[in-house]
Amino acid sequence: MDNDNPAFSHQSAITNSVTEEPNKPADDKPTTENINHQPVAARVPEKVAKGIFCTGQVILDSPKEFVIDFLQGLTRPYQVVSRVVLTPQTVAELNDALNKNIESYTKNFGAPAPVPGPPPKTRPTLAEIYENFRLPEELLSGTYANSVMIGHSPTEFFMDFISGFYPTSAVAARIFMPAQQIPRFQSALQSSLEHHRQRFRKMNE
Repeated sequence: MDNDNPAFSHQSAITNSVTEEPNKPADDKPTTENINHQPVAARVPEKVAKGIFCTGQVILDSPKEFVIDFLQGLTRPYQVVSRVVLTPQTVAELNDALNKNIESYTKNFGAPAPVPGPPPKTRPTLAEIYENFRLPEELLSGTYANSVMIGHSPTEFFMDFISGFYPTSAVAARIFMPAQQIPRFQSALQSSLEHHRQRFRKMNE
């Protein structure tokens, strides 16, 4: 899944590997083997190959997972265009990878221009967001991913959310975002991770 387009100056992958005990002599017990998934070799299904342009994000969490809803609010009907489900560990890795990509972007192109957020007094509630952004029925359960590949050009970032299961890793969702939105998205991820750790630390111990 390497991109040969010179416009994309940087890519990073969160690799995910699963290692089980080596094979043992045959008997009636289940056998195991070493399995290593490399996201850079992930298959890209036709239905996700073109990707989805995103203009906003909502991050939800529970003790066991995070849900990221990617929004598209350029024209009506406003809607949720992709829902990705990640473990807290994968979200932490995504946050680190975004940080590295922002550093690389800034080194090559300068810091992304800041995007003004809504005034605090007019910030919508979660209920108000989902009243305005339609969540299609086919997205209700979301798409699970356990690794991510990130790259950028001078104007956009892309994120390939990958499901790394035997026998073939596959891209589950491909998201495009304006470069100006990435620092705020990364900041929201960082804040969500910190709040998650504070709220659920005792439960996970």
